[in-house]
Amino acid sequence: MTEPTQQPVPSTATSDPLRILITGSAGFIGSHLAERFLNEGHTVIGVDNYISGQRSNTELFQEHPRFTFIEADVSYGIPYEGEKLDWVMHFASPASPPHYQQFPVETLMVGAQGTQNGLKLAHAHGAGFFLASTSEVYGDPLVHPQPETYWGNVNPIGVRSCYDEAKRYAEAITMAYHRSRGVNTRIIRIFNTYGPRMRPDDGRVITNFVHQALRGEPLTVYGDGSQTRSFQYIDDLVEGISRLMMVMYHEPVNLGNPDEFTMLELIQVLEKGMDTNLNVRFEPLPGDDPKQRQPNIERTRSLLGPMQPVSLENGLERTVQIARLNPS
Repeated sequence: MTEPTQQPVPSTATSDPLRILITGSAGFIGSHLAERFLNEGHTVIGVDNYISGQRSNTELFQEHPRFTFIEADVSYGIPYEGEKLDWVMHFASPASPPHYQQFPVETLMVGAQGTQNGLKLAHAHGAGFFLASTSEVYGDPLVHPQPETYWGNVNPIGVRSCYDEAKRYAEAITMAYHRSRGVNTRIIRIFNTYGPRMRPDDGRVITNFVHQALRGEPLTVYGDGSQTRSFQYIDDLVEGISRLMMVMYHEPVNLGNPDEFTMLELIQVLEKGMDTNLNVRFEPLPGDDPKQRQPNIERTRSLLGPMQPVSLENGLERTVQIARLNPS
């Protein structure tokens, strides 16, 4: 496949304000998107049922004159009857293993029915549709790093399948609506992202490590700590989303930091930043936990142009500072 050559666009800022509906607006990523768009002068309609989102994230904007919130489960419909939308952005879903394994049916439903309801709404309004997919569609990858052309190595009935397969289906129906009904779609595959507003009980590695370290507890390392992840600070993800909205490209795009760290290397960076020695407790590796995860970002660079990502050291410093103010 020939990689895209579109010229990058620096932001979502346009001459006219947009009306953007965000499902999952009370979540970690959704709340940061709402903040970005409101700061750019757009109108935001947030939708969430708080299955994994936080009411405190909605409260950040509840007094803003261009923010409206709808409490609803988008798997059963999106009860929006307002003015014409420019974008429907589908970010609703439990996203951490503890949460989607606690709500497996709901996770599958929001990936299937929730995505279709978002696509129907976008189609009715002539709006763009933006799908938040995930690097989990690659499963435990046999190709490294992972390009968008890799079809993945996913266990369709494993403990993580409710999330993996929900997102794979969501991508399929998004492309079907684009090809058969002309919906202007975008698909991103999000790699490990961290930063302020994550739930203290999120269950993903950086949140676990930071809060365990602040409580003086041993850090829980699964397996021997040699598995790798690539960590992206939330500001970089939001910038990538903003740029992709303005590029006419419909196939999946990886959004992640290509710098790869083992879990033990991550601990070393955290120790240095906190200027302390951290103890470690080893636990068995969870089922279907991927051993490697690193994005190939050639397509991303071609579409979005050069970016200057926040380093892991700086991102962890910011995350620790916020966590000290909001301890679990």
